[in-house]
Amino acid sequence: MARLEYADYLAHIRRDSARFREVLAGCDPEARVPSCPDWSAADLLWHLTTVQHWWCAMVTNRPQSGEEMGYVEPERPTTYDALLAAYDDTHAAFLAALEAADPAEPAYSWSAKPSDHTVGFTYRRQAHEALIHRLDAELTADCVTPLDADLAADGVDEALDVMYGHLPAWGTFDPQPRYLEFRISDAATSVWTQIGVFSGTAPDDGEVFTDEKDMHVVPDPGVPADVVVTGDAAALDAWLWKRRDDAGITVTGDRATYDHARGVLDQGID
Repeated sequence: MARLEYADYLAHIRRDSARFREVLAGCDPEARVPSCPDWSAADLLWHLTTVQHWWCAMVTNRPQSGEEMGYVEPERPTTYDALLAAYDDTHAAFLAALEAADPAEPAYSWSAKPSDHTVGFTYRRQAHEALIHRLDAELTADCVTPLDADLAADGVDEALDVMYGHLPAWGTFDPQPRYLEFRISDAATSVWTQIGVFSGTAPDDGEVFTDEKDMHVVPDPGVPADVVVTGDAAALDAWLWKRRDDAGITVTGDRATYDHARGVLDQGID
């Protein structure tokens, strides 16, 4: 499916980050985040601060990795007002770094796809990071507003392809001839996935994975889907991120295929 223009991703980062800050500024710092129950409002605020701090460093020092540049994590402030101030400073620096960079320029990315090692990866990834954490903030304050339909439609693809579908260089994916179509009803488009199993040995700790349930985005295979999952963009995007239930989302087709996909999706993403 077609992606957004980079200028649109930047506008969404700006808009959703501002909304995130606006909502959390009025929250009790100890309020629990329903979608991330281990987090308080203060934890959520610091999380997006550290995420944007990291990616600001990756863009500013492109194409070095964090290890290559000697990246140092910021120290967490002790008061909520100081947390808000740290977020403001970090977000301003992050926006300035993105605005000064060409999306086509080489930059660090954790993606195993060489094409993702550009500043443009950060534009897209952080637009969706800001959107979902804006939703977390609104759930915390019980003041949820609609998700942008175009960004959410792109988010369905991004969640399935980049977040759930990340395939590390040290692993292999063995596909099975079974397909799911995630049909985005208000965008007249679909994201197709193929199920299979993942195997590999993690180089950092030696953990061995054997025949783990896996699923990856693929082009339209030209055959009927084994499972069709249908919903509007906002519902599907939030559901994939476990930020809402499946109300309004329909599932039809082979139960075993869907159960396999659920095994992947139930792992969740933060």
